[in-house]
Amino acid sequence: MSSTFPSGQRPTASDPARPLLTPIKRRSFFMYAGATAGATALVLAGCNKDNNSPNVTDVGSGDFGILNYAYALEQLEAAFYIQILAGSYFTGLAAGSAERQLFTDLALHEKIHSDFLQKALGSNAIKQLTPNFSSINFGDRASLLSAAQAFEDLGVAAYNGAARFIQSADYLTLAGKIVSVEARHAALIRDTIAYNSFVGTATGAGIADDVIDPSLSTPTARQEKSKLPAVVLDTANKFLADGSKISANSFR
Repeated sequence: MSSTFPSGQRPTASDPARPLLTPIKRRSFFMYAGATAGATALVLAGCNKDNNSPNVTDVGSGDFGILNYAYALEQLEAAFYIQILAGSYFTGLAAGSAERQLFTDLALHEKIHSDFLQKALGSNAIKQLTPNFSSINFGDRASLLSAAQAFEDLGVAAYNGAARFIQSADYLTLAGKIVSVEARHAALIRDTIAYNSFVGTATGAGIADDVIDPSLSTPTARQEKSKLPAVVLDTANKFLADGSKISANSFR
């Protein structure tokens, strides 16, 4: 999976104190995400890469398995936004427009997530994956925004569902900080599609059934939806090329 931004499209650095729609420096993002605190602990862990098929890469077991699972998803998101930057819809946007800034920033954030996890995992990282985005029309606004919402919502649900498997408090804190960024991405994409729709589609007593689990009926019990790795990968693998499919057999 290429991690290179198209020529002339690489996001630029700016003041980290400015809003999300302004690009931020990688160094500043790590400071906000608390990534440097987790990096020291990451190198102390080990990983068991267990491939059951030559066409499927298993993420392994233990905390490093979960980090590889997150790395696979971040690779996919990073590749998606990089392709947006190269697509005809993005290149046709006016310079300085809000959507051009939005996609540029999201591409930078996801690349930071992917690069950080790769470096933290070191030799324990799974291979670079090859995406398959043939079902997405990168020249059509509705198609790419719909895909962006699906990817961001899937990422949030994935981190929520994986938290139960994390043993290290440092890793759990790191995952919590990353998922908070992913949730902000999801809210921005939803608001771009339809103003003030970031809470999802409300049903019944105001429960947003596509974001909040409607089976939890009391206000204090409502929480964001979470998905187990097998459910997440059933969707994610549809956007990965043959030979780059992922499994997470240790996390069920």
